[in-house]
Amino acid sequence: MHPRNRHLNGYDFTLLCKDTPALTPYITQTPAGTDSIDFTNPLAVKTLNQALLKSHYKIDFWDLPDNYLCPPVPGRVDYIHHLADLLASDNQGRIPTGKQVKVLDVGTGANVIYPLTGNHEYGWHFTGSDIDVLSVKIAKQIVQFNRLKINVKQQSNANKMFTGVISNKDVFHLTLCNPPFHASEQQANAGTERKWKNLNKTPQKALNFGGRQNELWCEGGEREFISKMCIESQEFAEQCIWFTSLVSKSDTLPHIKKLLSTLDVKEVKVIKMAQGQKNSRFIAWSYFDQADREAILNELV
Repeated sequence: MHPRNRHLNGYDFTLLCKDTPALTPYITQTPAGTDSIDFTNPLAVKTLNQALLKSHYKIDFWDLPDNYLCPPVPGRVDYIHHLADLLASDNQGRIPTGKQVKVLDVGTGANVIYPLTGNHEYGWHFTGSDIDVLSVKIAKQIVQFNRLKINVKQQSNANKMFTGVISNKDVFHLTLCNPPFHASEQQANAGTERKWKNLNKTPQKALNFGGRQNELWCEGGEREFISKMCIESQEFAEQCIWFTSLVSKSDTLPHIKKLLSTLDVKEVKVIKMAQGQKNSRFIAWSYFDQADREAILNELV
């Protein structure tokens, strides 16, 4: 886990329950005698997220309907911290902060986790987009209730990531994305079964961590999704410093790197991340060389 991650040393359940008393009934004891929750219980998982967001990110209201993706906060914010390091690598090691740093979250979902945590940690100005109408509505409600200046936009074209979201006047320092990595509902269900088997648990219902079709699977899976993103990014090459996407499967990387090598991309980076026993990564590509990226970041006040 990233050294700046607030959850590096686990959960402080005493603090969490103090700030969010609704979490208290869900606290259980592990065989080792430490506090935890039952991760097979969807209400426990959601309440833990509510507590984490309130205690550590000053989010007073956060709620989701049933079956919407309820992502683990520590893993999501890890991506944010590594993105900060990516920008710092072009800024003499200094992390650019404040609302002048513009970030686009492609597929922000109803949970709008990346903008909420990224805004708190670095003060960045986020725009989130999604194709799901209800997700956009819920995300906007969460943002408005917490009085945050985060834009949430409807993506009306399911085959596009940037078109219709990035206007001619927009300039972003980063884009980020957690793509649907399964190619079918059957693959998504199989992945969920493996998750519970690894936890030695039996879920109370399928896809217990939530997730609708557009959040979990798409035709061609993550390989096709990220490939489309790479190709479309050419149209916005001069409007973003770094395009990035999580890559769940390591065997997806060779195809994506080969595709990017055919584009007018100046630099490609693969950033490795780790949360506990889980290893993950994201790929980043830029149409600017380092000198140009440094010049752009140097203009930030």
